[in-house]
Amino acid sequence: MNHTIQHTGIERERVQALLARERAEYAQRNPKSQVMSTRAAPQLMFGVPLHWMNDWSTPFALHVAQAQGAQLTDVDGHTLADFCLGDTGAMFGHSPAVVAEALATQARHGLTTMLPNEDASVVGELLAQHFGLPKWQFAMTASDANRFLLRWVRAATGRRTLLVFNGCYHGTVDDVFVDLVDGQPTQRASLLGQVHDLTATTRVVEFNDLAALEAALALGDVACVLAEPVMTNIGMVLPEPGYWAQAQDIIRRHGSLLVLDETHTLSSGPGGYTRAHGLQSDAVVVGKALGGGMPCAAYGFSAALAERAEAAKRAAPSGHSGIGTTLTANSLATVAMRATLTHLMTPQVFAPMHALAEQLAAGLRTIIARHSLPWCVTQVGARAEFQFCPQPPRNGSQAEAVMDAELEHALHLALLNRCVLITPFHNMMLVCPDTTQMHVQRLLTAFDAVLTALTATTDS
Repeated sequence: MNHTIQHTGIERERVQALLARERAEYAQRNPKSQVMSTRAAPQLMFGVPLHWMNDWSTPFALHVAQAQGAQLTDVDGHTLADFCLGDTGAMFGHSPAVVAEALATQARHGLTTMLPNEDASVVGELLAQHFGLPKWQFAMTASDANRFLLRWVRAATGRRTLLVFNGCYHGTVDDVFVDLVDGQPTQRASLLGQVHDLTATTRVVEFNDLAALEAALALGDVACVLAEPVMTNIGMVLPEPGYWAQAQDIIRRHGSLLVLDETHTLSSGPGGYTRAHGLQSDAVVVGKALGGGMPCAAYGFSAALAERAEAAKRAAPSGHSGIGTTLTANSLATVAMRATLTHLMTPQVFAPMHALAEQLAAGLRTIIARHSLPWCVTQVGARAEFQFCPQPPRNGSQAEAVMDAELEHALHLALLNRCVLITPFHNMMLVCPDTTQMHVQRLLTAFDAVLTALTATTDS
């Protein structure tokens, strides 16, 4: 038999065989989910309320009965150790008691009014304390927060151009979907319905490339650099030592602003990666986890940027600004943010999350080494990821080059059939305050079993 060894160290035939077995196993284990998927198909496009829900490796959508803490239970009665946690939306666990109780109380006193309340003021104070930026606005999602910030920054600076890093993702913000293809900025082909040439106002460079950053900013027309402090959506890409210190100097020297998207890197601590590592941004976006699972986000401004933004608004004609939505800062969102910031975004909550994530990362490395696979493991706070390369990638191109969708699907589905859920988009795992060593051990045991199935010696 002719075995084809991939860069992952796994024979392609073994990957395909495992995927076929696990798909059959999934179908056998989840008859109620299959019935519900069949029921949804006539009314819901792609059979799901959001087409991304088909990005899992499952042959039909897994349907959830309930989720609590670090576990969720599907409609067929399987209890899963959840390391996806709603792709960070439930970073503090599913339905944290302090948030659930605050929501229940507020629900009896009003859901939305399009007017501020005391919670909003307290949340603003807490955000300023956590992230070190004095002025804040709210949004419903991090996508909205990024989109709105780009408007404020462009209005404040009078500049149109945005700079992003190759392979980035900042939610459904059209401007960021520009990649480097053979060294040339290219609008991402998967972006549906886009009619404008994004490359006219978006520049893209590789992460960790200071010379490219300098060159891209040299014309003096870039309003801001929009970045995650650690890239997390193309697989995790860490900043090299000293990168951000030098990058911040370059950005300031060319009169541009730095906007940091902490949607995923909030796993680094109560003030995100920015405060944990002493970065000095002009604006920051906090989303997903900020409301303990409620749809909400916030974005903060430095005093100087806030002054320029407010001046631009006052100087503009009256009418729609293109910023904000009616349900922004509704009463449920603000009370959820207050509870999360007060009780969950604390050093005492983060410390055990980080310690357990270190154990998870160490365990993954041990298992990978035992199976002699050329993979690496990266950790950022409460978040860990394994990638199919011996050393962590240093930019988006390298991270994308080592991805293997078929192997990812096989691994994710095999783990799911062993009652462990990880993020579907690559190999990212997140621990929450309710995650225990038992949950971590369940993941490691399942991971070891799956790698054994993929690497065990057999006769040809």
